[in-house]
Amino acid sequence: MTTTGKQLFTTLESDGTLTVEIEEVTVADPTGNQVLVKMEAAPINPSDLAILTGAADFENAEYSPGKVVAKMPEPFNTGSKARHGQKLPAGNEGAGTVIATGDGDMAKALMGQRVACVPGNAYSEYCLADAAMCLPLGDNSSEDGASAFVNPMTALGFAENAKMDGQKAIVHTAAASNLGQMLVKICQEDDLELVNIVRKAEHVDLLKGLGAKHVVNSSDDDFMKQLRTAIDETDAFYGFDPIGGGQATDNVFKAMEQVAVGKMTEYSRYGSNQQKRMFIYGRLDMGPTILTPSYGFGWTLSGWLLTPFLANAGMETMVRMRQRVLENITTTFASSYKQKVTLEGMLEKGAITDYRQMKTGEKYLVTPHG
Repeated sequence: MTTTGKQLFTTLESDGTLTVEIEEVTVADPTGNQVLVKMEAAPINPSDLAILTGAADFENAEYSPGKVVAKMPEPFNTGSKARHGQKLPAGNEGAGTVIATGDGDMAKALMGQRVACVPGNAYSEYCLADAAMCLPLGDNSSEDGASAFVNPMTALGFAENAKMDGQKAIVHTAAASNLGQMLVKICQEDDLELVNIVRKAEHVDLLKGLGAKHVVNSSDDDFMKQLRTAIDETDAFYGFDPIGGGQATDNVFKAMEQVAVGKMTEYSRYGSNQQKRMFIYGRLDMGPTILTPSYGFGWTLSGWLLTPFLANAGMETMVRMRQRVLENITTTFASSYKQKVTLEGMLEKGAITDYRQMKTGEKYLVTPHG
């Protein structure tokens, strides 16, 4: 069976030229436990934008149907040297219908089913996916299931990671995001305390409306006081930050340390013994991560990615997490979209300059077949 269809590719050359274009490709037949999915919906997540657009200048790019050519500025071009000259697919996750399978039993069991999957080239009309990484959607639509993996499993991963590390409270920055809203609901269900940091009054109202107890606004004059109070009340010395650049993590470490020092019975020039841990899991701010020498030495800053976490957590934990997502796909793990676009529509100036801003509540959904 020969299957051909459109697929989006992104190529960065050594001179900083970034080309994003749609091509007609022939998709190999599935083998073993692979399945061939006719893609019906794929979200544009922040995690997709690193490879799709990066920091390139799309305001002054050259646009033509199904193709856009932009310039990647320094130091981002040099920093991406490893991908120079490589034509890369894009789109971590999506959903569609299985139209062919390999001869593996796991794959054959999915024939004809609608599934969520993480093929890594979801901005395509057809994708090969590993059956083990497919989530059968039952009666749920592809739109319901398109975002069933990255955000839900990441938010669940934060809660699982915290519990593994013996923590009972979490700090989350940029907390009004789609993922952040899921985390509010998960922490309520799992009896974990959660300190949410947002930057707009309407985001405070949004999360309070979901039942969040601790929501602090970084735009308020007394932000650090609010943050210290929330950390003091929850004992949240463990958190996750998708911003990455700037001082978001630095502010949290400062507040954690100030709370910890306030509980000390005697002074130490080295600061508190309270261990403070933050994980950076995104780059909403592409600038440097700024840390200041104001919280002793009892802190750890790490990166966090979903795939390595799942590998370390093991199959039993992953299966349990996936089942929880499926059971709550239209409630706890529901996603909403500002706009639907075709593959060609993704590459129009109005769309690309809008969705790359990653505004809260304004996610785009790609419908590869129109």
